Amino acid sequence: MSDSSYIGQLGKKWGLQAPRQFYRMLKLHRTSFNTILNNMFSVLDEFNARFAFPTVAAIAKMNPDLIKQIEEEGHEVASHGYNHIRYPTISAQARQTDLLLSLQVFRKLGVQITGFRAPYDNYTDDMPVLLEHAGLVWDGGFGFRPQYREMTHFFQMEVHGRMSSVTYIPLNVWSDDVMIDRKRMDPDSVSRVLKREIVKVAPTGGVIMFDLHPIRIGQKKYLGCLETLFEHAQSLEAWCTTPTEAVKYWNSHKKWKSDSKFCLLLTGDIDNWVFSDYLRRVLWRRGVR
Repeated sequence: MSDSSYIGQLGKKWGLQAPRQFYRMLKLHRTSFNTILNNMFSVLDEFNARFAFPTVAAIAKMNPDLIKQIEEEGHEVASHGYNHIRYPTISAQARQTDLLLSLQVFRKLGVQITGFRAPYDNYTDDMPVLLEHAGLVWDGGFGFRPQYREMTHFFQMEVHGRMSSVTYIPLNVWSDDVMIDRKRMDPDSVSRVLKREIVKVAPTGGVIMFDLHPIRIGQKKYLGCLETLFEHAQSLEAWCTTPTEAVKYWNSHKKWKSDSKFCLLLTGDIDNWVFSDYLRRVLWRRGVR
């Protein structure tokens, strides 16, 4: 079984729990993505908050109307690669092809991409060079590496002897899949963890980024987690905007907009619109070996 197939990737990540996770995703996809996004937009609008959606380009082109809706609602679309494949398992040339093809697809959809997160948060050491050449503004996955994930501020990487123009954002370890799928947390527990993590960062005046996949956090059961998070963040005077706006503002002013105390960045990867897209991805990957 190839590591680049969906079943192979699932097995590598979940081991003996892979069949249960497969069934879990099948159940989650019973809720249409239109409903999931509208659920999220209603909460985000209530708190005047923004969200970023790193999206698999091969998936995006299957439903461009939803991509346009995300932008029309004032949120950000980022690249999650052309396909959802672990970058360390493919060649350097294939990594470049996958990233650049994703940017090309989004351009054809009329979407200007400035941010990126690699599938599975899997990066190779040479990725900063590739991201620099791609002309991106921010990356939201390299910062998941253990040496960066506890940081509380943006950082740059050294590329060819100088600091990168790409800004890297530390990514919090408490993602929705860790909390909901692995730890089996109920909504109250998820809310407590999210609140706890922003309380840690608020006094630093820095930034915290979560990866909260819409397929989970957009379900009616977990919408209250977003509401609780925003209520608590606002009480701590957080700025909740898109990564691109946050990075550009901070790099220009070295403070947060409206003198906010810290910055809360919410992102959520879109890997598939419907469950059958998992199987379609197996065929699309043939083009990026």
